[in-house]
Amino acid sequence: MQRLRQRGSRMASLSAANLKRKALNSWAAVNDTFFLTKDAFERHRVVFTVGTSIASVATAWIGYSLRHFHDEKVEQRLESIEKAMKNKHNLEHSEIKDIVGPGGLSVPTCAATAATTLIIGYGLGWRGGSWYATKKFRKEQMKLLGQIKPRRWELLGKVTTVDGYVLSVPRIPVGRSRGPRGNRPPVLLQHGLFMDGITWLLLPPSQSLAFLLADNGFDVWIANTRGTKYSRQHISLPTNSSDYWNWSWDELVAYDLPATFQYVHDQTGQKLHYIGHSQGTLIALAALSKDQLLNMLRSAALLSPIAYVSQMTSPLAKNAADNFFAEYLYKLGIFEFSLRGDAVIQFLKDMCKKPGIDCTNLLTTFTGPNCCLSPSIVNIFLDHEPQSTATKNMIHLSQMIRQGTIAMFDYMNIDENTRHYGRPTPPVYDMTRIPNSLPLYLSYGGADALSDVKDVQRLLETLDDHDGDKLVVQYRNDYAHADYVMGENAKRDIYEPLISFFKLQ
Repeated sequence: MQRLRQRGSRMASLSAANLKRKALNSWAAVNDTFFLTKDAFERHRVVFTVGTSIASVATAWIGYSLRHFHDEKVEQRLESIEKAMKNKHNLEHSEIKDIVGPGGLSVPTCAATAATTLIIGYGLGWRGGSWYATKKFRKEQMKLLGQIKPRRWELLGKVTTVDGYVLSVPRIPVGRSRGPRGNRPPVLLQHGLFMDGITWLLLPPSQSLAFLLADNGFDVWIANTRGTKYSRQHISLPTNSSDYWNWSWDELVAYDLPATFQYVHDQTGQKLHYIGHSQGTLIALAALSKDQLLNMLRSAALLSPIAYVSQMTSPLAKNAADNFFAEYLYKLGIFEFSLRGDAVIQFLKDMCKKPGIDCTNLLTTFTGPNCCLSPSIVNIFLDHEPQSTATKNMIHLSQMIRQGTIAMFDYMNIDENTRHYGRPTPPVYDMTRIPNSLPLYLSYGGADALSDVKDVQRLLETLDDHDGDKLVVQYRNDYAHADYVMGENAKRDIYEPLISFFKLQ
């Protein structure tokens, strides 16, 4: 009996917890819907106003047309009654009118008709405006990704690297207000691991970093790393071959980034501003430490900077590295690392069974507790991401986590290392070699499980000699990894200060 009571109390507590969680989720959904609708209305005020007005007028016209039709039918019925009563009872028209009544409209009827017209009209206008706004935003996304050919300019550039990979580089040459193209300074946006160029377009246009830069007078270019959806092409290698996936982020440093920089520089004739997130910061730091890109670079902004990762707190990333999971996949002949692949899904299931790992929110388990993601943005993210990367790239990142270094790929074989590097151990990327006069903007978060505070501070120590007026460091205690590209507060907290920094360079 005692056991049953305990079980009953446990069930009650679990039910209460579930109800509380459902209530919180429902409230979050209501809040999210309200703020998204509010934002959509503010961004498309004219559309909503016109749509509401047209819908209201149309509804009123339909309502009064039906009323008129109804009145005609009533009038015909009254005429037939009048004839019958006149023939049978010999009554005059005035007497019949008194019996039937004036048939005027009552105040409640008028109020109900007016209220119904306003509610239906406003609803139709709001829904119509919302549909129009969503359609317009999706159309802009498709233009940038080359799925729709634009009328006024060629937005989608193609870059071929020295080792034969064909990369897509969409462009936003002007802002939403159009305006003159003029001599706008170019900005290159580089996404992180498991992402692609869509990263910078997930938020609405009024909050998206790519559109904000264009609206502020910049010529925006969006990089797409090899192997991702829009850069899944090679001049000779099929994308399902092991040779196609034989690369790590070393090749992004040596080939992808220089080729993309050169292309944008050639197209614009100007030095570039650069913005990287996550792995996009790693490849930039590595390239700068080797004196690459400097003749084409104006300044760089690094969001959630990745260099040293030995203090990473993400349980999924740490467990994958410590258990040599990427190496295991490589031995199985799996050279494309996809988070949607069967082997990775099984690994995640196994990891989630371990004590101390809560996978109820997989994104949080991987990135840290993001402060500012709305439920709708997560759904949009899952429509486009995650993207594939090379298993060899995951091995390289795992080596960094285990060894605490920022070095080139270790073949774990003296002969192989010597063949590739001319030495038995891989060369190290020396962060102290980054020029002290290069304008840098670094922003990192206290809740980030991938770009840990201790690792970022270690990076900052290597920049101790950097010119004081050339280095801006921003710390957000509440931000985690995904907040920097999907956070609904990122415009105010991160993007506006970043744009101000660029304008000073």
